[in-house]
Amino acid sequence: MNYLAHLHLGGDTRAQLLGSLYGDFVKGPLAGQWPADIEAAIRLHRRIDVFTDNHPLQFQARARFAAERRRCSGILLDVFFDHCLALHWTDYAAEPLPVFTGRVYQVLNAEPRLPERLALIAPRMAAQDWLGSYREFAVLEQVLAGIDRRLSRPGLLAGGMAELERLYQPLLEDFQQFYPELQAFVAQEQQTAG
Repeated sequence: MNYLAHLHLGGDTRAQLLGSLYGDFVKGPLAGQWPADIEAAIRLHRRIDVFTDNHPLQFQARARFAAERRRCSGILLDVFFDHCLALHWTDYAAEPLPVFTGRVYQVLNAEPRLPERLALIAPRMAAQDWLGSYREFAVLEQVLAGIDRRLSRPGLLAGGMAELERLYQPLLEDFQQFYPELQAFVAQEQQTAG
């Protein structure tokens, strides 16, 4: 899952929203570097990633990609599934997407101590409405280009956008099957932790 899904799943409090994002920017063991409630949200982010990466519906979705693209299919799916979530937001959330994303941007703007790389991108994320823009399929091309520039092997995602376009309908159906299962998993995790 990418930023939007993690934020949607992670909870509504300030600490939960921050930790849901920090999970992509904070690596290694958590040893009290962040407040306990933020670290709990980072741990949930990591459990979501493990659940997602090992789910049979994810294996099914990744198998749809051409052999030369399977290596990066997880990245492509993360971004595409955020598109599906944004596009079909009202199926999964009561709060309107612009209200939700506005709240996330306010929390980021008010936080003086973001992880270094997140601190660099948070202003652009808000100014360009990265989270809400996932509704537009064409935006994924820019998202993938940005990810590709950060990979150790640039060019790995080349052709990924065309592949997502070709597989759009079956991947959308995979998302619609998978996301409710992921929501149920997160609800169980939060109930166990609470």
